[in-house]
Amino acid sequence: MTHVVVLGSTNMDLVAYVSRAPGLGETVTGREFRTIPGGKGANQAVAAARAGAEVSMIGAVGSDEFGTRLRAGLTSAGVDTDLFRTVDAPSGTAHIVVDDEGANAIVVIPGANGTVTSLSPGDERLIATAQSLLLQLELPLSAVTAGAEAARRHGVRTILTPAPAQPLPPELLAATDLLVPNEHEAATLTGLTDPRAAADELLRHVPEVVITLGAAGSLHAARGTDPVTVPAPRVRAVDTTAAGDTFVGALAVALGEGKPVPDALAWASSAAALSVQRPGASSSMPYRTEIDTA
Repeated sequence: MTHVVVLGSTNMDLVAYVSRAPGLGETVTGREFRTIPGGKGANQAVAAARAGAEVSMIGAVGSDEFGTRLRAGLTSAGVDTDLFRTVDAPSGTAHIVVDDEGANAIVVIPGANGTVTSLSPGDERLIATAQSLLLQLELPLSAVTAGAEAARRHGVRTILTPAPAQPLPPELLAATDLLVPNEHEAATLTGLTDPRAAADELLRHVPEVVITLGAAGSLHAARGTDPVTVPAPRVRAVDTTAAGDTFVGALAVALGEGKPVPDALAWASSAAALSVQRPGASSSMPYRTEIDTA
């Protein structure tokens, strides 16, 4: 069984479902409201665990009701939380609006996630035991960089999701093995709207890139090889929240198990396609048996 460590955020998702999202200054009436455990780090941890990995989580929640629920959600998904911190700060929250097309708009309040500015004792030893370290940008960059550099010291594959998109420090890029932006994040990072051109630009900084293209699938590019586009299954999306996190979690499992890259991308795309047909973030993520038979 592949071992995945996730250094990342944990939020309570406060989700409003509406027929269409409001414009600035506009009020609309929603049809449903849910509180669902989320956060890009926790989402990727749950996705990887359901896809069949042994998963350990490094991050933080507050000592409030949301924190209790968030920790319990990770534990119930089979994620190891021995080094997961509880701090004197509100738990992180994400305020999400989902429309009838499954599209979403999200505001993240970091809360306890913002206290994770560095690695704590034991974190590097845990990272050293993994096949892959999953990173995102909802923690302070100092912690993300420290995690990536620790993984590099121990020969652990670093998989970075550059979201929310922001300029990446050279030391973080230097310690990144695989960068997985979506097409909008890739455009923000490079200034190029064509995914292939954006991938070429990103390969100047990291050795391997996967750009997710939504319903169009994913584009893989690595130094010294020709780019490959792998299509995604055609489905009707209900809620695209955490589809990218589902993809990354499943991709880490597939690569850790030695699947060839095209097969790994297709398997991860099947996981993401299953997730968008269900509401919510972690609640929408498929189990391995579902992915294998999709």
